[in-house]
Amino acid sequence: MSETPTMATARIRSATAARSGASARPGLAKRTRIGLWLPPLIAFVIAAVLWQLVALNNPYVIPTLDAIGASLVGDAGMYAANLLVTAQEVVIGAAAGILAGFLLAVVMAEFNIVERAVMPLVVVVMVTPIVAIAPALVVAFGFGMTPKYIVTGLVVFFPMLVNSLAGLREVDGRALDVMRTLHASRWEIFRHLRFPGSMPYFFAGLRIALPLAIVGAAVAEFVAAGQQAGLGSLVTVSAAQANLPVTWASIALLCVMGVVLVSLLAIVRKRVLWWSDGETVAR
Repeated sequence: MSETPTMATARIRSATAARSGASARPGLAKRTRIGLWLPPLIAFVIAAVLWQLVALNNPYVIPTLDAIGASLVGDAGMYAANLLVTAQEVVIGAAAGILAGFLLAVVMAEFNIVERAVMPLVVVVMVTPIVAIAPALVVAFGFGMTPKYIVTGLVVFFPMLVNSLAGLREVDGRALDVMRTLHASRWEIFRHLRFPGSMPYFFAGLRIALPLAIVGAAVAEFVAAGQQAGLGSLVTVSAAQANLPVTWASIALLCVMGVVLVSLLAIVRKRVLWWSDGETVAR
């Protein structure tokens, strides 16, 4: 069948539209990238300008940005040493709290009686102020790093437990019925259904737990007596000496640490949950 003039015209128009669409995609992608980073950049610039104006007019309230930067550059070794101490507390304490929360959630998801027995005790521990627990932990475990690890782990434990438990129970009922019809074991149901389905909730819990781990480490350094090291201890000592540049430089490093952790988590989540389109809201 020969191609009619009408068909040829339609084919030419279709090819032209496809080429124009392909050429428009790079421009659209570029505008999308600009739209992602430009608004937060503008917000940070405005915040920095306002900070500088307030600092210039109130030098005894907050330091100027150049004073903070000069302190970071001039005492880089001191900040690096304290940053490593806090990072160690965050990594070890958060890892312990995350692992404990997830494992307890697995047991609770499989055995309801465990949840009924343990959850009230967990709630009691979680509503107890950390600043009240820390001195008792120092008495029990000494003046080393162990109390700080425990405080950091306690802070991240509850959000990980709640989110992991919600994810492990949020399974497709039809898929669960099929697996039970096929006489799947508890381990097979957990491995092929509950565990993969809980991952969006698990990462949602991590998104809350990791920033809280930094808060927990800093609070532990505030209130747990003993080794005077870490950014939290540096904040306490410099504030007592009215050394505002060091105080705010330490706070800035804590903020940077939190941003780095959240950014790394977003990258890992995108790699692991490539099959998940939407964002799961943390419980």
